[in-house]
Amino acid sequence: MKVEYAGTKPIIDERGIFFKNGKEDKFVYLTFAIDILNSINHPYEDKKIYSNQINHKNLSSNEVLTILLKFHPNLEKTMNKEISSYLIHLDNEEKEVENRTSLSEIEKYVYISNLKLMRNYKIQRAKNKIFYFHCIQTIVEIIIEHKIKKLEMPFNEKFWHILQTIEGELSKHRIGSSLNVTNENDHLKLNLTINIY
Repeated sequence: MKVEYAGTKPIIDERGIFFKNGKEDKFVYLTFAIDILNSINHPYEDKKIYSNQINHKNLSSNEVLTILLKFHPNLEKTMNKEISSYLIHLDNEEKEVENRTSLSEIEKYVYISNLKLMRNYKIQRAKNKIFYFHCIQTIVEIIIEHKIKKLEMPFNEKFWHILQTIEGELSKHRIGSSLNVTNENDHLKLNLTINIY
């Protein structure tokens, strides 16, 4: 089980392999999500306001994995189960191409060869996505457990993306939230206000 950068989303067909700009590997967000997780993971006292500084530091793949395993000791078992399901999806993808009547035999061969060539790449992207979403779920669990009402951090594209993902996960628990940007002394800040009581 390893977490490492794979790359942008591949678009694979009988003509070749292309990469979609803007569909970045979740790995690029993972260390930023862990920054948030680490900043909110501490003992809490009722009716006290906590403010934490988020200082981003690049973590090695092993450090990322160690932190995630601390929160999810059974992550490898979960990962194997989810990847097994994904492997079935990849097998079905190849079978579906094989059964296409709109493609010639050579086009099918090239398409399936391209899928096989990119299989490990796609598996690593899937693993990174699983790691990322487990990290987001852990952040939301801590928010709910400690009734955290606000997350504030420096403005950047990675934190923006993560806070939007956290909003989506909170909504699954029927918890509303709002994300906005403020300017304090010429420094942009992201604020996620959470409607939790």
